[in-house]
Amino acid sequence: MSDQPLIRRCDVAIVGGSAAGLAAALQLVRQNRSVIVIDAGEPRNAPAAHMHGYLGHDGAPPPHLTSIGRDEVRSYAGEILDGRVGAVRRNGDEFEVDAGNVVVRAKRVIAATGVVDQLPPIEGLSTHWGDTVIHCPFCHGYEVRDRRLVQVVDRAIGLHPARLFVNLASELTLVVDPDLEVDPEELAALERAGAIHTTGSPARVVEDDFGALVAVELTDGRVLPAETVVVTTALQLRVEPFAELGLTTQAHPSGIADIVATGPTGETAVPGLFAAGNITDPSAQVLPAAAEGSRVGAMVAFDLAALSDAGETATANATEWNERYAGDAIWSGSPNGALVAEVDQLAPGRALDVAAGEGGDAIWLAERGWSVTATDVASSALDRLRLVAAERDLHVDTILTDANALQAFGPDTFDLVSLCYSAIPRSGDDRAITNLLDAVAPGGVLLVVGHAPASHHQSDSPESEPHTTPWDRHAFVGVDDVGRAVRSASGWTVEVDEVRDRPPGSVSHHHHDTDRVFRARRHSR
Repeated sequence: MSDQPLIRRCDVAIVGGSAAGLAAALQLVRQNRSVIVIDAGEPRNAPAAHMHGYLGHDGAPPPHLTSIGRDEVRSYAGEILDGRVGAVRRNGDEFEVDAGNVVVRAKRVIAATGVVDQLPPIEGLSTHWGDTVIHCPFCHGYEVRDRRLVQVVDRAIGLHPARLFVNLASELTLVVDPDLEVDPEELAALERAGAIHTTGSPARVVEDDFGALVAVELTDGRVLPAETVVVTTALQLRVEPFAELGLTTQAHPSGIADIVATGPTGETAVPGLFAAGNITDPSAQVLPAAAEGSRVGAMVAFDLAALSDAGETATANATEWNERYAGDAIWSGSPNGALVAEVDQLAPGRALDVAAGEGGDAIWLAERGWSVTATDVASSALDRLRLVAAERDLHVDTILTDANALQAFGPDTFDLVSLCYSAIPRSGDDRAITNLLDAVAPGGVLLVVGHAPASHHQSDSPESEPHTTPWDRHAFVGVDDVGRAVRSASGWTVEVDEVRDRPPGSVSHHHHDTDRVFRARRHSR
């Protein structure tokens, strides 16, 4: 396997796949923009069992919302790659998002990397973080109501949420750091509301025999009974990937953390780099973070529209495949073994090879007497196919088209429509699948071949080696999708639907050794 990273292309790369990043992606994919989200899988709210304050999803586990969001983005062909971004750089008019073995080239980048909560250095605190150690009255305050709370006040901003916790708790004890200067009037107002004030430095949390938090022990030996501990976390922005771009931070007006400053559209001081979520507002809960991501995604869509106004119209998907097929690296000149096995006994007629790619299937069909039309989104692929056909004294019609275009294959119908190992992006209305089915003539055959999921190895690198998934197969039309459409339509008979070993001598596809083969026949009128 080559040590060179795989180059991917998209209109917008989003670094971070939590609420803000996914919401931005959803807006963009619904504007027919290609989006790749790279997510390290480290959301800020991971320690919490439940998410609160999100209308319609209150009480849901955080992974539940993320899962729904991923599915929605993928349904419009947005890709979610699991991996970690090391650096984002300029490369001419583009950005390069370096995720190790994958480099994503994009016209625009959205930073949605969020923040990391750093807990005070109190022994045993992290064990209970997100459960009985909390920081936000809106995130968890209701769940700890009528309990005995101890709040560690080691920063002046810590008194701000105390105004709410004192109304929620059965008893609130404020442990104020002896070196901290606080507003005496603010402290007096809290005491009048019922808070207990003491000065000291917490040393550790105390647990009972079952591991439950029951108290806080101070460095002077005092033990304060507690069922919940409230802390103010130090917030660290995840901005390291953007350092080479010169992205800087500034203090939040409240003093709780640094932030990335943005303009009205969400664009940072680095042209083309936008930001959303906790990276711009560390105090935002999931709902406002998602709202901000949605707004910024819409602004990026307008920004990209301005490029189209300037005459830049090539889609990132077409550009990516044009580059991929421009050289000789992936040209085998051989047909796919599964197609040979399924078609060899059919009488030649009219064939449509969809997403023909390197063209081996189209050439093989033409050599056996089929009248072939090949389609692809990459002009370089079709140029190469026509050249090879001419060298072999064959004729293959070609159509430069996106399978998701309206009536992509024209009004003609074919005796064989084949789709092998394609990477056709999904669409919310399954337009590509509709085009495929409509292209099959009465009595004709639809053949779809894909990699069997069980044979897909993301990496053969050691687990300790960072690895980014290069493609998100869930964002592309799969064999299952076509099969469901055929079975739900009238006038079809499924003849083959199985997983089988790839035939001997077939071209290798990077560790894929089994195929999913689906063949259906349209009823004659």
